Amino acid sequence: MKILLIGNYLFDGQESMQRFTNMLEISLSRLGHQVRVARPDPVFGRFYPSAIGVGKWLGYIDKFIVFPRTLHRLISWADIVHICDHSNAFYIKYLVHIPHLITCHDVLAIRSALGEIPGNYTKWTGRQFQKIILNGLNQAYRVVCISQKTKQELLRISSLNPTFVSCIYMGLNYPYKPMEDQEARKYLDQLSIAQDLSFIFHIGGDHWYKNRQGLLSTFYSLLQKTKPLNIYLVIAGSPLSFSMKQFIKEHDLTDRVLELGRVSNEELCALYSAAKLLLFPSLEEGFGWPIIEAQACGCPVFTSNYSPMNEVGGDAAIYIDPRNPTGTATKIAGSFADLESLEQKGFFNAQKFSPEKMTLQYVQEYEKIISEFSSDRG
Repeated sequence: MKILLIGNYLFDGQESMQRFTNMLEISLSRLGHQVRVARPDPVFGRFYPSAIGVGKWLGYIDKFIVFPRTLHRLISWADIVHICDHSNAFYIKYLVHIPHLITCHDVLAIRSALGEIPGNYTKWTGRQFQKIILNGLNQAYRVVCISQKTKQELLRISSLNPTFVSCIYMGLNYPYKPMEDQEARKYLDQLSIAQDLSFIFHIGGDHWYKNRQGLLSTFYSLLQKTKPLNIYLVIAGSPLSFSMKQFIKEHDLTDRVLELGRVSNEELCALYSAAKLLLFPSLEEGFGWPIIEAQACGCPVFTSNYSPMNEVGGDAAIYIDPRNPTGTATKIAGSFADLESLEQKGFFNAQKFSPEKMTLQYVQEYEKIISEFSSDRG
């Protein structure tokens, strides 16, 4: 098959979406398919490369005005077009005459724009943009969601026929596995993590649903319960907000919380392999990659007893109430002696989410869509 993947605008900085597109491109090519990736080039955006302010508006010119001309030329080459992120659903209007599908990763921004998440206010312009995205999803020939939770939410807020919406779980975007102590130490030294440091690990962005305030509150409660246990909290990903840094200072956690920023795949593998556990107390997710990344490295996982986290973690994670830091701290403290039992369960569960399995499911979807599209227009 000739498969055209539509990826995200690079200056938007959506790393997870770029990883997903790259993973599909590599896996599909290995299966012998011809694959091209098309994404808006930063023509106007290169003058102010940013996802906010002036850069965001220049990016809109690249996305809405410049890129459609490129897309029109590429469509004639493809057997099927796959929009890899639902935030680009507005390109659907150019694809009505060719087999196509969209992957929907979550509907959190759309729900916020609809007023369903009062604590996450969306400005007028954002509400209009999300309406455009939802309209594009409603017009798609097929939509694939990355979890059952996302599928249920999408069907609830959209006008899509349930028969046109399916679920394909994400695959691991890197070959995560337990890293030998000596190799891990090399990367941990680069991150200034001391020898034999016992730490709880967290990775994520600064979005409201990542519940980083709950993470910090849980860690503080844990320290109160387990004195004099010498344990630290290591956080990777987006920088902590001012209010979170204030919390750390006010609760005398400055020497106990290590903020790393962004880390490489190899560094992340070392962190998972060395951590006592991953604490992932998200309130919402589209999927939750860190859960299976950690499990693949033999790292016990404590995550929210909400879908899709409990879809992804299966019976290989310990589930917590992310809105109850004290209760979560109690559960963690009571589980320290039994963490090794989760390792084998985690390895087994992570194997269910291979990129090869994910890609084969997409290929089956492509073939089905091409066949149905031909019949519908025959």
